[in-house]
Amino acid sequence: MNPRSIRQACAAAAAGAASLVGLVLVAPGAAAAPSPDPAEVKAAAAAQRAQAGLYTGHVEVVRGEAADPEVLTGTVFHDKDEDSTQDKGEKGVAGVQVSNGRDVVTTDGKGRYSIPAFDDMTVFVTQPAGYQVPVDENAIAQFSYNHLPEGSPDLRYGGLEPTGPLPKAVNFPLGKSKATGRAKQSCPIAADTQTYDLTQVGYARDGAVADLMARDDYASCGILLLGDNVGDDLSLYPELKDIYAAANGPVRMAPGNHDMDYDAADDSRSLDTFRQEVGPGYFSYDVGQAHVVVLDNIVYNGAKPDGKNGGYLEKVDEQQLAWLEADLAEVPRNKLVVVAAHAPIVDHRQVITDNAPELYDVLRGRNAVTVGGHTHMLENLLPGDTRAEWQAGGVEELEHTQLVAGAVSGDWYSGGLDEQGLPFAYMADGARPGVLTLDLDGNAFAERYTVRGEPDDLQLALGVNTPHWRDWAGEALAWRDGGKEGDAPALGDERLVSAEDLAGDSWLTANFYAGSSAAHVEVSIDDGAAVEAEHTQPMTGESLRTGWEYSDPTAATRNLLTSGNATRSNAHLWRLPLPEDLGAGTHAATVTATDNHGREFTDTLRFTVADDRPAATATVLRGDVPSDDAPVQPAPQGPADPAELSAR
Repeated sequence: MNPRSIRQACAAAAAGAASLVGLVLVAPGAAAAPSPDPAEVKAAAAAQRAQAGLYTGHVEVVRGEAADPEVLTGTVFHDKDEDSTQDKGEKGVAGVQVSNGRDVVTTDGKGRYSIPAFDDMTVFVTQPAGYQVPVDENAIAQFSYNHLPEGSPDLRYGGLEPTGPLPKAVNFPLGKSKATGRAKQSCPIAADTQTYDLTQVGYARDGAVADLMARDDYASCGILLLGDNVGDDLSLYPELKDIYAAANGPVRMAPGNHDMDYDAADDSRSLDTFRQEVGPGYFSYDVGQAHVVVLDNIVYNGAKPDGKNGGYLEKVDEQQLAWLEADLAEVPRNKLVVVAAHAPIVDHRQVITDNAPELYDVLRGRNAVTVGGHTHMLENLLPGDTRAEWQAGGVEELEHTQLVAGAVSGDWYSGGLDEQGLPFAYMADGARPGVLTLDLDGNAFAERYTVRGEPDDLQLALGVNTPHWRDWAGEALAWRDGGKEGDAPALGDERLVSAEDLAGDSWLTANFYAGSSAAHVEVSIDDGAAVEAEHTQPMTGESLRTGWEYSDPTAATRNLLTSGNATRSNAHLWRLPLPEDLGAGTHAATVTATDNHGREFTDTLRFTVADDRPAATATVLRGDVPSDDAPVQPAPQGPADPAELSAR
């Protein structure tokens, strides 16, 4: 494994080897705090994991000639002494699933299995509830064995090392864990860490990842990284592992379209480096009364003649669909099935995974929830929701909840830097960087999204959308996309509403991060009677509602002045027309939002009504906003609309 660490990279930068601005992030005028010793951080995390019944170990590969070169054998065993070797007296565990990615077999009464072997396979065990697979020194779950006798062809980032002939046996150690058997679990899902360089590794480390490392509620379930873990440069995997190494539970990863070997000839070799660094591209595990399935729904087209990225499809291939059917055949019908993949099956704009109907056929009748990342948005789409674009893509309505998990990177680390030295990175739906958590209770679940650096109850962003703002937004977008020539268009005070604005269409907007079609948002202006706001995308079969009139002006203003996508459609935006007879002066709008689980969130926005709008000479922003001279991050830009999305 590459021994580099972020801290070593910082030292190299200080010596003039590279410029890694941002790896040490300090508020303006503040003194840098001493960096914790990496060995001490990892030791503390290991102690926490030990308290939760985890231990550092590995899959046992018994070298020697296989009895049958076409059959792999081994044992799933209780590793009582935690040495990763099946010693005398360490019994096998019966009834555990083992797979080669095609076939699924179950261990016998002594924990033994036999499974067909072939030259390019990753064999893995499905962790049963009540047990825990070991982790390595970076907290990465250890539950698989790669078999590729000759290794990968020549790939830029190495691919798979040669494994040689089929071994005599592969044994999977398990530690007993009361924690993984409990009905209540907290399962963080961190999508799109997506670091393109060491600066962005630092942003992730000191942002949403730091929040995760400070939590102590997921030791049994662990963290799932939902793909695009790095951004094309697969040599950053050691650094990625380093920033998650203090996790107090096992870390598992799904692959994304930016985790592939782009110089691979076809899809069959596109995850070789991922498999070497992390593990299988798809797998399953049990925790509590839930069965978690991680899929790879990115199909690589193969490298271009120059060896560069040849593009991809969002699709679950036939082999995985067959494996999923075999995997679920062993899962009781009363269990919750969590299906996680990098690309969501749908988002509020369209069907994303091309063969969504086929996947839904496999899940039909199951108590299931699907979770995706990829779009750098936050969404909670419910059973019964329907959209015109989904129907055109073969999905009449949702049978299962579809969650889109936001992103650790937010809008690709774009925007100016906040007072903590981190990019604002408001996403295309106006949500801020953060992490989704599934809280499991038996076979039920509740989702929550934690904004980077904020408590769980921060779920609202309020603003005012006026004709003046919409005109300015169009001008600002043209100015920004035209190279920012000349002065930026001046908005003036973003919370000033003129009499002329009130005569047009002006709305108070509430971006409710936890919002869904079952949510309710009410607004009381100046302590008056509460009025229900309109959900701009109600999911009743309508076509996509898009444009500046469906935008979150708070997030859009900040991105238009710096960089990043400016939202023009949103699955969780509510708006209320401002009364035309509002008098001049300052008004207070109190917003109460209730999500589909009955949780209530409240916030208040103050805005000013004036008879006339003074000539704007600048843009006046409220709250945590980038200063005029804040650095702007030249981040990769994601798709801003469905046409761009489908053309990726």
